[in-house]
Amino acid sequence: MKDLPKKEIISRRGRRGFELAPECLNDLSSVVAFLRTRRSAEPAAIGFPGPDEEQLTLILEAAARVPDHGKMEPWRFIVLRGQDREAFAARVKARWLALHPGEEADRRTQHDLIERAPIVLAVISRITPNFKIPEWEQHLSAGASCLNIVTMATALGLAAQWRSGWLVEDESILRLLGVAENESIAGLIYIGTRNRDAPAMEDRRRPYWRDLTTFWTMPDA
Repeated sequence: MKDLPKKEIISRRGRRGFELAPECLNDLSSVVAFLRTRRSAEPAAIGFPGPDEEQLTLILEAAARVPDHGKMEPWRFIVLRGQDREAFAARVKARWLALHPGEEADRRTQHDLIERAPIVLAVISRITPNFKIPEWEQHLSAGASCLNIVTMATALGLAAQWRSGWLVEDESILRLLGVAENESIAGLIYIGTRNRDAPAMEDRRRPYWRDLTTFWTMPDA
């Protein structure tokens, strides 16, 4: 297995890591190569066009093909697109301004990203309490669904980003989307195409797996 070209990076906290060379990112030559180099799109780089119907089907198919202990299907999906997505963006902006009187809408509002991304997928974590499957496992399954969405979209040559933010906890927004009391938003996935005028994609700092891994051995009696 060849080593990938990388640049050593030290974080502000003094943790060592690396960034892959830009030309290595999202290598689709094989499944192994892709998983070693996968990189989400930067939010500012996402634009039109969005996935076509076949691509969206593949993305949602992957979303439902994740580890699911107990076969509970502890997730569901809401697709926002077209005029309904634009109307949702306007409601998001209005809600943020109501919560922050006297301030102007900015990147924190996230309405601009909703406007620019042709498809917004809300992954809803739906939990069954007091069941034989722990609630934390059900949440993890929804998180796996979010990652599968980003991974499949990227593999299809699309631009995708998984985000959360204030939207996923605001009661007004949750009601607007029809999120029930036993549900929460595991993530909002923004999907489109990388803008032609966007800067070349760069990696973000990644940790060395060896710094985070131990090989357990049986302690002496």
